[in-house]
Amino acid sequence: MKNTNRIQELVEKLGLLPHPEGGFYKEMYRSNSLTNKGSRSLMTSIYFLLTGSNYSRFHRIKSDEAWYFHEGSSLIVHELSENGYTQTKLGNDLSAGEKPFHLVKAEVIFGSSVSDENGYALVSCAVAPGFDFEDFELFDYKILQEMYPQNEEIIRKLS
Repeated sequence: MKNTNRIQELVEKLGLLPHPEGGFYKEMYRSNSLTNKGSRSLMTSIYFLLTGSNYSRFHRIKSDEAWYFHEGSSLIVHELSENGYTQTKLGNDLSAGEKPFHLVKAEVIFGSSVSDENGYALVSCAVAPGFDFEDFELFDYKILQEMYPQNEEIIRKLS
């Protein structure tokens, strides 16, 4: 119950809204400076909250995305690329191999899940050049299974 109360507090106090990929988010910063082409903010940043009872579905964007861990259970960032499947555990327990920062490169398909099904994870994500939903591509199971048949288990979980 303690986690449920903390999750509700974070949603309310940070003004988080449901995210299309799963979890909750709120944009906290959008740069007024634009790229040299003048059409995109240089950077955007959000809070992102994920609970153990849901997951962030596989998706990709056209910019690099930096992840910063704040609190809760460790968060696993799952990535599918031409290099295969990798996962990075975000958290503050460095002795357990967790990292407080991770960068997902532009065009990499990725999703995330909380390591503790009764837990939650609060992170921030910074995107440069800035995020735009026009660059957001959500994947379904069938397409990913055709692209990465060897990774069926994680694709089933996050699509």
